[in-house]
Amino acid sequence: MSGKADEIKGRVKEAVGDLTDNEDLKDSGKADKAAGKVRQGAERVIDKARDSVKKP
Repeated sequence: MSGKADEIKGRVKEAVGDLTDNEDLKDSGKADKAAGKVRQGAERVIDKARDSVKKP
C-alpha cells in the first residue's frame, strides 16, 4: 500500500471512530495517517535518489 493510501485509510478510520465514539479506532486512524505521511516522505527520498542515479 502506498503512503497516500495509508493516509487516506487513517483519515477514514479516524472519522468513523469519531462518529461512533470509538477512541481505539480514532487512535488507530491517527497512527495510520502518521505512518502514511512518513511513508510518503520516504517514497519522495527514494524517488529523488533514483533520479539522481539516472542522471549522468
